[in-house]
Amino acid sequence: MAKKRILLKLGSNTLTKETNHISRGKIEDIGMQIAALNDEYEFIIVSSGAIAAAKQFVKLDNNDKDVFVKQALASIGQPHLMRIYNENFKDLGLNTSQCLLSYSDFEKEQTRKNIVNTINVLVKNNYIPIINENDTVATDEIKFGDNDKLAALAAVLLKVDILIIATNTDGFYTKESMEKGTPETIQSVKELKDLEKEIGDSKSSHGTGGMQSKIEAVAIAKEANIETWIVNGLKDNFILNALKNEIAFTKIV
Repeated sequence: MAKKRILLKLGSNTLTKETNHISRGKIEDIGMQIAALNDEYEFIIVSSGAIAAAKQFVKLDNNDKDVFVKQALASIGQPHLMRIYNENFKDLGLNTSQCLLSYSDFEKEQTRKNIVNTINVLVKNNYIPIINENDTVATDEIKFGDNDKLAALAAVLLKVDILIIATNTDGFYTKESMEKGTPETIQSVKELKDLEKEIGDSKSSHGTGGMQSKIEAVAIAKEANIETWIVNGLKDNFILNALKNEIAFTKIV
């Protein structure tokens, strides 16, 4: 029986566990879950975190808010981030590979074919592709979406069964519950217009995305009939528990 394909998007807040450095424990937690699901699912990861990884090792003599400095930090941090993935996943018997993409890659037919063919070969040979935006030459993730849109575009191109966006909340919350200060998860969504009415414009502390960028990602996936889950990646075993419906999260069908 063919394995189901999951694209797992990991934002900086998840990978740092809302601290100032990449959490090896969180990456190990993710690897252990992927290893446990290996017989039923194949995984593709879209990972932020290169800038956060760099800040553990360097402080550049410039304004960190300047986009070119962030690009430089991403360039320094990307190999460190991949090393952390490689070391933790290898101990679990998982192989990893790096794929750096830009939004323009999705606009050209030949490049799209190349992405699909390369990633399919990697997955077939039991390598987990870890995708990030090529921040040295592109600034969309730095400026706009914390890889949410990149994840959705990749999910559509690679024909995944489920897009899981790991964030720092238990999915989308109802507007009324947020106003009362008692967040209540919207468990299932069919109409995006209903979801948009509930969402504010908050942004995450490390990442550049917020719930609005996730709605945009959901819209891209929904148009291709891909189910999207918004799951709290700060929790241990969040993938396993979401698959078993044992935690609160938002499912967009």
